[in-house]
Amino acid sequence: MDPWSAHEDDRPYIRPVRSFNPWLAVAAIGIAAWLGAFYFRYSLEQPTAPAPSAAPPLAVPAPTAEPAVRHALETPPSSSLPTLENSDSLLRDSAAGLIGKQAFTDLVVPTQLVRRVVATVDNLPRSTAPTRAMPFNPVPGAFDGVNFERYAPYVHVIEALDAHALVQGYARLYPLFQRAYEELGFPGKYFNDRLMEAIDDLVAAPELATPPKVLRSRVLYEFADPDLETRSAGQKILLRMGPENAARVKDKLWQIRRELIAASSRRP
Repeated sequence: MDPWSAHEDDRPYIRPVRSFNPWLAVAAIGIAAWLGAFYFRYSLEQPTAPAPSAAPPLAVPAPTAEPAVRHALETPPSSSLPTLENSDSLLRDSAAGLIGKQAFTDLVVPTQLVRRVVATVDNLPRSTAPTRAMPFNPVPGAFDGVNFERYAPYVHVIEALDAHALVQGYARLYPLFQRAYEELGFPGKYFNDRLMEAIDDLVAAPELATPPKVLRSRVLYEFADPDLETRSAGQKILLRMGPENAARVKDKLWQIRRELIAASSRRP
């Protein structure tokens, strides 16, 4: 199997795995206390005034350490799962069971599925999300600002997803996603936290009453509104879908987010 890597011009798609440079989590824990004492000198012959007290130092609040894991999932032992390199068959069966065999055949890239999902999730909140990393086949047709029907098959599949079943399956397979995330270049980081960040970024995409205007720059289309053009890759994907499609996808994302929160709160 070819190594899962990227060329220099594809970043931030895949980062090379560090050979021996583990990420160290440093938690700042401090206890602030008032220090001071009053010293008095007494003389048997002649009493003297007490020495002035030392001014207590100002208490400095201890910095609040960010938790290493914010949305922990209850997951099975990784020994019950195949290796990351041999996980495609399991992921194909799981995905086909969720969206249907025909939709899977038409829409999904059937290889390196876990790595593709992880790389795409990590890229969505960034400025670019290279299509070669994505687990879906390219959307047919040209993006011209009004051709929103070309997204219909993808939106229908997303709407049909059972959010509860999706999250339960994801939790069962989670060690594979975590392994791929660490391999991507984030040892010590928790993939489910990044997934929540990506979802939060997507649902924060602006809701437009009318389709956004686009301009053609050389061979690419760009949004005429500079604010929209500087949005994250994930938000721009939603904007390209058109207002109605974006609203339907956001509704499903909210459902998935609620299920993820419920799954993480059940962890003992």
